Amino acid sequence: MASPVGSLVPSAYNNTGGVAPDWLNKGDNAWQLTAATLVGLQSMPGLVILYGSIVKKKWAVNSAFMALYAFAATLLCWVTWAYKMSFGDKLLPIWGKAGTTLGYTFLLKQADLPSTIHYYANGTVEMHEVEGFYGMADMVLFQFFFAAITVILLAGSVLGRMSFRAWMLFVPLWLTFSYTVGAFSVWGGGFLWQWGVIDYAGGYVIHVSSGVGGFVAAYWVGPRLPKDRERFPPNNVLLMLTGAGLLWMGWSGFNGGAPFSANIVTGLAVLNTHVCAAASLLTWTTLDVIVFGKPSVIGAVQGMMTGLVTITPAAGFVPGWAAMVMGILAGSIPWWSMMWLHKRWSLLQHVDDTLGVFHTHAVAGLLGGICVGLFAEPQLCSYMGLAVTNSNGLFYGGNGGIQVVKQLAGAAFVIGWNIVVTTLIMFFIGFIMPLRMSEEHLLVGDDAEHGEEAYALWGDGERFDTRQPAIELEMDPMNGNAGHHPASRNTVLHI
Repeated sequence: MASPVGSLVPSAYNNTGGVAPDWLNKGDNAWQLTAATLVGLQSMPGLVILYGSIVKKKWAVNSAFMALYAFAATLLCWVTWAYKMSFGDKLLPIWGKAGTTLGYTFLLKQADLPSTIHYYANGTVEMHEVEGFYGMADMVLFQFFFAAITVILLAGSVLGRMSFRAWMLFVPLWLTFSYTVGAFSVWGGGFLWQWGVIDYAGGYVIHVSSGVGGFVAAYWVGPRLPKDRERFPPNNVLLMLTGAGLLWMGWSGFNGGAPFSANIVTGLAVLNTHVCAAASLLTWTTLDVIVFGKPSVIGAVQGMMTGLVTITPAAGFVPGWAAMVMGILAGSIPWWSMMWLHKRWSLLQHVDDTLGVFHTHAVAGLLGGICVGLFAEPQLCSYMGLAVTNSNGLFYGGNGGIQVVKQLAGAAFVIGWNIVVTTLIMFFIGFIMPLRMSEEHLLVGDDAEHGEEAYALWGDGERFDTRQPAIELEMDPMNGNAGHHPASRNTVLHI
């Protein structure tokens, strides 16, 4: 007698209830955890290494530590109250109800975003709520890494002068009153989601908000010391590239995890991500060569970043040719805003945005959001299960013109909210403690602020006394040995 078909399937792949309920898809579950980890690696260690390397040597420890602190602080705030404010039950059109996610019954139930259900005007359901075929723990973890990288990206605007103590207070306040509003409004079922604003993986929620929030914070903190602002070379270009590489590769999880499933759109989104990043990097580098006469590795990293940011709100909604076009735009428009507009607009000159986060994230994120309104392909929009059916970009006719308006309005809300809320947060912190380091700490850097330095330049960390005279060595020109040979020449080694 033939064996039943079910017995031919290994028991490990059968859904048997309990820890393997009927709704659990092990492939989706495995991919979502993998994608979350890739996003986490972008921040820790990716941005920790990038920030610690791209700044002046005296700020290496402080810059890396700001990223490390934000990563840890965001996690505790996220699981305690911020996740449900971003993706929980609706409290206001811009906010979910705060609450903890630490109960195991909540974390083991099927992942869903309860406020994302969308209705027609007559009250019938147009689009069911967003669900994943894995547990809520996966969703909470994946969205935490998005929240963490947003705050860390913002830090790039205030490196080299913001007090670390002020930063410790800024992180939970900005996460609570800025990030959660953008996340719920655009993704969690808030008014922008219900209206049909499209943001695939964070062009608005992450990049526009971090770029604008960072720019506003930099305005209130004030500029670096003039000598730091005039000359701010990376202390380690190769490590900077290592951090940038982790960021680029981690974007496979950033955009690959956004469909909440290991489906066919996932692969398309990941491929689009890398195509756009490569096109942007090459465009930026080409412009550097044409205008400045030499390619810049820092410029290449900035071009990589703008490509990744620009494709993020569109990665799962556009075909490959559009990703290529977006890459060219990403490598040229933010380049223009940074290299030309920045030098001619007094406001941009006045605000000391240390790493140019406004250009690489706010400008590039806005560009990507507009490109969604232009290039979103109708079939891909239907695959992604948007709240408003029959959505598409202007290039495909139909409702495309309306979609452009929606994208611009969504960006305006995120920009306006971040200007107001970040300003209020900076005022609040300023009443409690100084926003800036003291003049002494600004002059000395890491050793004054943290009592630590990134590199031991003399012995095993001892300070080299610069008051000592230069060491004079007599070198034999024939064999290089030190000595007092009559034919030797004196070489002075200045340390």
